Amino acid sequence: MNTKSLALTSVLIALGYVFHTVVPPLFFGMKPDLLLVMMFLAIMLSPTKQNVLIASMAAGAISALTTGMAGGQIANLVEKPITAFIFLAMFLLAKKVKVNAFSAVLLTVVGTIISGTVFLLVAMLVAGLPGSLFSFIGLIVLPTSVISGLIMFFIYPVAQRFSKQSSLTV
Repeated sequence: MNTKSLALTSVLIALGYVFHTVVPPLFFGMKPDLLLVMMFLAIMLSPTKQNVLIASMAAGAISALTTGMAGGQIANLVEKPITAFIFLAMFLLAKKVKVNAFSAVLLTVVGTIISGTVFLLVAMLVAGLPGSLFSFIGLIVLPTSVISGLIMFFIYPVAQRFSKQSSLTV
């Protein structure tokens, strides 16, 4: 992993932290994890196993420190690496065809749904949920996936153009 990729990943995760802290909790202390969008973007711009591991561990630690949900600390630490490597596999498959803004949005929506579902399952095992799993998926995960997709729609083309011009991609 080169220094440029590490620096870019660090900046994206830091920006994701800002998103994560300014979004208020919506349902039983759960908040949309917009840090995921930045983690996904870091993976798309530098799709190496080392970058995925670093980005997911950093995102998991930050999410764990800032979560408001009971059991969310452990759930974030477990869920982020799982989600990140599944996302990497999906991205590498999509990359064989072509990755554009539309596919980046689709990958982000699917990745967010995977992330939210894994998070909820781990949280349910660790601390239980104050409601049903399906209500959390419907009220938090699905709306978050739409919001994440919209954010990716706007930032992916800009980030891709910037990284190509400054030769930051792998």
